[in-house]
Amino acid sequence: MSESKFLLPDVGEGLTEAEIVAWKVAPGEQVAVNQVIVEIETAKSLVELPSPFEGTVGELLVSEGETVEVGTPIFTVTAGGATAAAAAPEQEPEPAEQVASDAAATVSHEEEPKPGAVLVGYGSAGHGTSRRRRVTHPGTASIPVSFSGGIAPAPAAPASAPAAPAAASHAAPASAPTARPAGPVVAKPPIRKLAKDLGVDLTTVTPTGPIGDVTRDDVLREATQATVFRNIQTPEWPDDREDRIPVRGVRKAIANAMTTSAFSAPHVSLFVDVDATRTMEFVKRLKNSADFADVKVSPLLIMAKAIMWAVRRNPTVNSTWTDEEIIVHHYVNLGIAAATPRGLIVPNVKEAQSMTLLELAKALEELTLTARDGKTQPAAMSGGTITVTNIGVFGMDTGTPILNPGEVGIVALGTIKQKPWVVDGEVRPRYVTTLGASFDHRVVDGDVASRFLADVASIIEEPALLLD
Repeated sequence: MSESKFLLPDVGEGLTEAEIVAWKVAPGEQVAVNQVIVEIETAKSLVELPSPFEGTVGELLVSEGETVEVGTPIFTVTAGGATAAAAAPEQEPEPAEQVASDAAATVSHEEEPKPGAVLVGYGSAGHGTSRRRRVTHPGTASIPVSFSGGIAPAPAAPASAPAAPAAASHAAPASAPTARPAGPVVAKPPIRKLAKDLGVDLTTVTPTGPIGDVTRDDVLREATQATVFRNIQTPEWPDDREDRIPVRGVRKAIANAMTTSAFSAPHVSLFVDVDATRTMEFVKRLKNSADFADVKVSPLLIMAKAIMWAVRRNPTVNSTWTDEEIIVHHYVNLGIAAATPRGLIVPNVKEAQSMTLLELAKALEELTLTARDGKTQPAAMSGGTITVTNIGVFGMDTGTPILNPGEVGIVALGTIKQKPWVVDGEVRPRYVTTLGASFDHRVVDGDVASRFLADVASIIEEPALLLD
């Protein structure tokens, strides 16, 4: 058995460096095939790297918090026995292996490596040359977390994104919760799974279901109590007079993207107040529907549909500027700006225009939950055509979002709350929101931008127009 050096892998999308976030092994520890070795953070995502073999960990060559280039040796290992190529070939890949499937990690051996001694999705390299093999596994590991009302207490992935983060939107105020009854918790299996994935203790949740059962909204509401944008308490001043945060990885990528977007695309912004009462009624009906029983439903779903409807009527807002030409996309990869503890990312729903309302609801939930858990892969954040950002979950009425680089339109959904509104000459309480939007004026003229935002507003006012 020979000692080998494990090289930091290229996790795709042309990334050249990564930060060592946390070692999951220690020197002298025995590791098994597919056991997570280290957690790394790139400008795109947080990735867990699995072991390609069984063996004994030698020296950890890079400290936590240190940023190194791809191909740098990060630890040594003495391989002993089974390898991923020989281990359980017919089993489904574990989540860690799925994450590594596109990583093309490299193991550098002191002597010529033997064929078949590496994990599927890994490559082996000698001193002078390297060969990489990429094998894509079906599926992506995703652990649900709440997208309603902010940021879940799990590490999440960084990347370029608009200035304002989005999340699932507000719904109508829930009835006053009852006191937590004594006895066993009543909750459906999907609700129990959601609570487990979110780290919510069901015994602490106040149920609001018709039979005293815990509902999806109860779990999400409990989960949001730990979100970072809700200042639950005022902390004491730290002893240190200053914090100095290195600009690298996440924050560096966000800064570069925002600077490029803000100073290369001439932004123009528009705003409109909208009576969203019928959208709120529609959302309530969907929540009571058996088809949507286990799916997160919020006004963001209607907003997404409204954007795609408006795109069909005003296609140039769904374009890309390349200096040489304007590429108008006849499909919608809908970006959802998501706030995470590590920064902002904009994963997108591919081919969203061809999805039913139920399919879109499921896609939005999976996308946002995966983002919150830091499992979003680079491919999910590329190829976006237009973005929606929800600042309403932060209690904001509206804002001027910065365009996601490569796109020419972004729409912001403000908070939805009851306000006095004139209906048929009478002042009545209605659910009102403000829609804001920014456009690249090189591509989108003022009249097109105005018509597009008016079309989005018309759907929020009357969702029945979607039946057109």
